[in-house]
Amino acid sequence: MICKTLVLSVGLGLAGTALAAPELPRHAELDLATARQLADASLAQCTAVVSVLDRGGNLLVTLRADGVGPHNTLASQRKAYTALSTKTPTRLFAERARNNPEAANLNTLPELLLLGGGIPLFAGNQLVGAMGIAGAGGAAQDEACALQAAQRVGLAAEAGRQ
Repeated sequence: MICKTLVLSVGLGLAGTALAAPELPRHAELDLATARQLADASLAQCTAVVSVLDRGGNLLVTLRADGVGPHNTLASQRKAYTALSTKTPTRLFAERARNNPEAANLNTLPELLLLGGGIPLFAGNQLVGAMGIAGAGGAAQDEACALQAAQRVGLAAEAGRQ
């Protein structure tokens, strides 16, 4: 009898604890398979380096096409990081920074690269990661390559678009 009472008490206590747990938000996650699809879609249309980060800023994949200079590897990663941390395409962020004297020091942060070619990646309204392209022939070409790859995979560079 004491054993039944003890088991019942522990069970009710655990049930109460489970009910008291907070409801945490759920987030879409960018996985390695999707990152590889993004990289392959990018390199199918441009000769460059592509880097894809997850929503936490972790590098999922970096691929460099043959003949692309080695400096573009770090540039693609920094573009992706800049787009992720600002939730803004790097071309647009660079324009805003140039037009705002208070933002002049942003280019001194070693992690940021204020140059077109990085885009945040959204699944609906959720930021899931970012992609950076470097070496495709200039900032405009880098960005166009990234945008086309994201669209091909079903992601967008702006929240709520696809």
